Amino acid sequence: MEKVTGIGGVFFRSNDPTALANWYRDMLGVNLVPQDADGMPWMQEAGPTVFAPFAADTDYFGRDSQQFMLNFRVADLDAMLTQLRGAGIEVSHEQAMDGIGRFARVHDPEGNPIELWEPAG
Repeated sequence: MEKVTGIGGVFFRSNDPTALANWYRDMLGVNLVPQDADGMPWMQEAGPTVFAPFAADTDYFGRDSQQFMLNFRVADLDAMLTQLRGAGIEVSHEQAMDGIGRFARVHDPEGNPIELWEPAG
C-alpha cells in the first residue's frame, strides 16, 4: 500500500490571515508561506506526529465550534513557555504524561488552541 509521508500543510480559515501568519512566525518560528520558488517554507524536524480524530462532542479543544487543534513538538518546553509568557501569552493546561512527555496549551490571537508537546526521552 502506498502511504503518505507526512503533513504537507495545515490550512484553516482566519479573520486576518497576514496578522495570524506573522504571529505564528514571531511567536513559534513557523516561516511564512513562500511567495516564489526561491522562498523557503517552514521545515519541521523529523519526529513523531500523532494523527488522532476526536469524538464530535469532545471538550478537549475548548469551545464547541473548534474543529481542530494544532500540536507542535518542541525541544525545550520550559524555554518555549518562558519565551511565550515574556510576550504576554497566557499558558494553560500544563501537564506531564509518563512515557509520552510534557504538554502545555496556548491560544493564537484568534482563539485557536495550540498544544505544545515536549516528547519524553
